[in-house]
Amino acid sequence: MGIVKKQYTREDFIMGEYAYLLYIAIILFSTKILGVFSRKLHMPQVVGALLAGIILGPSVTNLITLQGDVGQFLEDTAEIGVIFLMFSAGLDTDVRELKKNSISAFVVAGIGVLVPVLGGFATYAAIFKPSLANQQELLKAIFIGVVLSATSVSITVETLREMGKLGGKVGTTILGAAVIDDILGIIVLTVVTSLQDTSVKISTVLLKIVLYFVFIGAVFFVCYKCRKQIERFDKRRSVAIMAVVFCLVLSFISEAAFGIADITGAYFAGLILCELKLQPYVNRKTEILSYMFFSPIFFASIGLKTSLSAMSGVILTFSAVLLLVAILSKVLGCGLGARLCGFSGKDALQIGVGMISRGEVALIVAQKGSQCGLLNSNLFGAIVLVVIVTTLITPVLLKMVMRDASNEVNLGKIGKNAAHN
Repeated sequence: MGIVKKQYTREDFIMGEYAYLLYIAIILFSTKILGVFSRKLHMPQVVGALLAGIILGPSVTNLITLQGDVGQFLEDTAEIGVIFLMFSAGLDTDVRELKKNSISAFVVAGIGVLVPVLGGFATYAAIFKPSLANQQELLKAIFIGVVLSATSVSITVETLREMGKLGGKVGTTILGAAVIDDILGIIVLTVVTSLQDTSVKISTVLLKIVLYFVFIGAVFFVCYKCRKQIERFDKRRSVAIMAVVFCLVLSFISEAAFGIADITGAYFAGLILCELKLQPYVNRKTEILSYMFFSPIFFASIGLKTSLSAMSGVILTFSAVLLLVAILSKVLGCGLGARLCGFSGKDALQIGVGMISRGEVALIVAQKGSQCGLLNSNLFGAIVLVVIVTTLITPVLLKMVMRDASNEVNLGKIGKNAAHN
């Protein structure tokens, strides 16, 4: 009996070869529509982009998959998207504002990283009861904590701006702590992902990290010394292109030469350029590229990798407990750090609540964990749920804890006006 070969039509060939064009169009359209819907509900657009990916992926319609050559192309494009996100985060860092509250911000961030790492570790160990003598399981438990240590304050910033509290001591401490929080999280992420290779010694990993920071310091120094020459090219078209080249090269060197995550190199590339005169121009140009194409694909890819329908009862329990730990660990950890720095109990609570949202930073960390085998699809789904819920509840909780303070300010103004009259 002969083998019957399938006859492929021209339509099959075209759809297979050019499917990525249709997929990208669907992703860009759906992330934009749901992003606008999220903004209408006073939520960040990242929530809409995540939901778009979940709807298009295996959790709902399974319209787009990350299998095959097309899937690989989408994943590679998503990787560029996350590199641009971290580059923008570096460019947006206000170093001068960070210096003003550097001590309190560092203490808040330090404890605000330590407590979630311990909380995530304990949650994974308590629910799944892994053998922590196994290095792979130990790293998985630590990595859950690393994901929880991340902070994204974009929604917090918007809420504080609406309430007129962004420029106050609480607001600047939250912003400064969030920046340091991300740097500390990236360092811990680098150590954990490097140890994933069991053939690598801890001493080798630590040596590479030290050498990496020496290298970054050298690049900082050279750029500072050449500052006038670099700023001479401000607002020329070539400067934005060269900034992207600088970002990609530093990302490549970080990964290839030092075994450091490429997103770390992208973040430092932005940080090196953030104090230069050309920063606004470069930031505006690269944000357009990221916003219009790469970032939507990255956020949608997170949803495409998430299979909520396949989550078991144990994973749902883990998600619920992890969410509770995610909230309490930031409130208690950052709040404790604030109290140690002399903040009142009310201010400490506001700072802790302001640091709850995980947002895109946690997604970036989770993406790295998925790539190196520290997060399976079920755990990845649990992380996405935590990110979505913490992002949604942060503005609600922040307005609740800020309301009394705002009322006190208003009453004080009324009292002064009455006395004056």
